[in-house]
Amino acid sequence: MRVALAIGDPNGIGPEIAVKAAAQRAREMGVTYPSSRVVLFGDAFVIRWYAQRCCPELTLRKVSADDLPPAEAGLIDMVDVASLAAAAFVPGEVAAAAGTATLAYVSAALCAARAGTVDAVIACPHSETAINASGVRFAGYPGFVAREMGMPADDVYLLLIGGGLRIVHATLHEGIASALARLDQRHVERAARAAVEALQLMGVERPVVGLMGINPHAGEGGLFGPEDIEITEPAARKLRDEGIVVVGPQGADLLLTNSDVDVFVAMYHDQGHIPVKLRAGRHSAALSIGAGVVFSSVGHGSGFDIAGTLRADAAPLLGAIHLVTTGTALSAPAD
Repeated sequence: MRVALAIGDPNGIGPEIAVKAAAQRAREMGVTYPSSRVVLFGDAFVIRWYAQRCCPELTLRKVSADDLPPAEAGLIDMVDVASLAAAAFVPGEVAAAAGTATLAYVSAALCAARAGTVDAVIACPHSETAINASGVRFAGYPGFVAREMGMPADDVYLLLIGGGLRIVHATLHEGIASALARLDQRHVERAARAAVEALQLMGVERPVVGLMGINPHAGEGGLFGPEDIEITEPAARKLRDEGIVVVGPQGADLLLTNSDVDVFVAMYHDQGHIPVKLRAGRHSAALSIGAGVVFSSVGHGSGFDIAGTLRADAAPLLGAIHLVTTGTALSAPAD
């Protein structure tokens, strides 16, 4: 499997962990990872800066995204996505130019996926502040992936995986009032269908889907509001009519204790993120699903406070690579 690894915000820890992950794959090619390869997408001079410091014994090879040569042991392949001016490479600095470069790297990787030269895309950490400062309205990768793939932004969903949980989000990065005002039966159904399709690609033939209620206790029959009667309950009936196995809607606290559920549908950001982050922390991984491309990102930020210090840990990124190449998430290491 060919994985395009976009290096993320060039002034954050993304390039460092990308190089470290690619180096580990290069060292173990043909042994631990016999059937997958990683290709870095980013500014070549940024990648080279980290490679010289993190893995000087390995050789960087510049390749074309249009025609990837066969992988070779001891080589790290990179596609030069020339976007950042050399003077703008300042590890630790949040800057609009770095935000522009972040999206350029991801866009080039997605272009390679559309062309069929790579099979999956992983994005290293980004800065929403830097990207929005560049003039691009950005609220997370699902909407960006949708635009790049020519789809409505609302039709791509975030599936967060970690700590033994898989949770897809019907709404994501927006204020809670906005999310609840926009949430409707269609969003719940589409999020559930996208989750089923993603899990089937991971080898779960007939996934069990758990629908979280919007209100506490899934509304308690209307006692806590009519939203579940109007939205999640009819969505559950429609999905069952399509042959999907659905549990709920139930209150999120109760539903999350059900070990028979393969994937949960959260109605808004914190309802889904908190349980995964509580269990898995930065070892969670995210998939943008519904766009017809395997797209993942790590579950942590750009770490500007340690950028350029060579202290960043590549383990979560290696977990994301493991996820897209095997369909399973790595467990967080024991303390």
